[in-house]
Amino acid sequence: MKLSEKLERIAPSMTIALFEKANNMIRAGKDVIDFGVGEPDFDTPHNIKEAAIKAIKDGHTKYTPAHGIIELRQAICKKIHRENKLDYTPDEVIVSCGAKHSLYNAFQAILNKNDEVIIPTPYWVSYPDMVKLADGFPRLLETKMEDNFQINIDNLKKVFTKNTKAIVLNSPSNPSGALYTEETLKELAAFLVDKEIVIITDDIYEHIIFDNKKFINILNTEPKLKDRTLIINGVSKAYAMTGWRIGYTLGSQKIIKNMSKIQGQSTSGPNSIAQWASIEALNNTDDSVRKMCEVFERRRNLIYKLLKGNQKLKVNKPEGAFYIFPDVSAFFNEEIKTSLTLSEYLLESNHVSVVPGEGFGAPGKIRLSYAMSDEMIKKGIERLLSGLEKLNK
Repeated sequence: MKLSEKLERIAPSMTIALFEKANNMIRAGKDVIDFGVGEPDFDTPHNIKEAAIKAIKDGHTKYTPAHGIIELRQAICKKIHRENKLDYTPDEVIVSCGAKHSLYNAFQAILNKNDEVIIPTPYWVSYPDMVKLADGFPRLLETKMEDNFQINIDNLKKVFTKNTKAIVLNSPSNPSGALYTEETLKELAAFLVDKEIVIITDDIYEHIIFDNKKFINILNTEPKLKDRTLIINGVSKAYAMTGWRIGYTLGSQKIIKNMSKIQGQSTSGPNSIAQWASIEALNNTDDSVRKMCEVFERRRNLIYKLLKGNQKLKVNKPEGAFYIFPDVSAFFNEEIKTSLTLSEYLLESNHVSVVPGEGFGAPGKIRLSYAMSDEMIKKGIERLLSGLEKLNK
């Protein structure tokens, strides 16, 4: 039996493969320090959990509309007006089963065969494969560490073609932690304002920003782009709700209706209880978010200092999210020639789990999540640096 040819276009996630390998070692009793996990290590705030319990007691346990309950869509509109100074109506919002699901639906709704999507590197691992699954073609736009991974407009022009249908912006970035500057976003807006393409902004880490910097969406620099912009967000990262699986999209009614049509024939409505809990998250958790962000900033400072102490490593100081993305190519040798083989070596020899840069379109780099205690960061970086130094002996 011949199965779907679509599956031949995509590869299994490197993050999942190494995560499973690390978990197998842990189950076997080995002491593994896992820098690969892409979720906060905090518990969901108490008031959110209480809202979920209340929803169960109040009987909110039935199917919901495919695009989400009106109360949550209203809360999302209030949130984006209050925090981002942007105005949307509930008809311009769809709630999905996580921000990843939102992105998947967005690509399915806008792409036709051979449409191209510009994806700046380094990128989150799933972007290219989700584009391929929607019959599109991912066109990669290289950014450089020395430019703090900002988009260069001249390079953008080189990858822009008559088939360009969309561009993806992720700020703060997974995996680099880079934050697009207002200058970069203004330049992008000026270039894109007369282009008939969709702009997809993945804002899932918008609340995890350091050094008193502010999050800016491209619409804050050019409101004329609103009808062609899809804002993707969710509750997973800022509110430590990864397992609750609630994401959302804001955009034009035409695209949102198409996404609702897709969702109606696949998952239908998201989890009813999680939707009611998400209302509480959006409305009443500013203090919890602030406290978590302060801890992440302290950890960022710690891991950056520890890595920066090794002169062979090239590393940028992340401005947001909870990842750091050092260049480890100086440690390659005859046996270890890629980030993937290096990551496998570190896991097997030093019991440290990291994610190879190949999965993010950035060979020579590795991603480390610092969503863990200070003690674990210190212990893990000591192991990592020990393993790296062995390679040059």
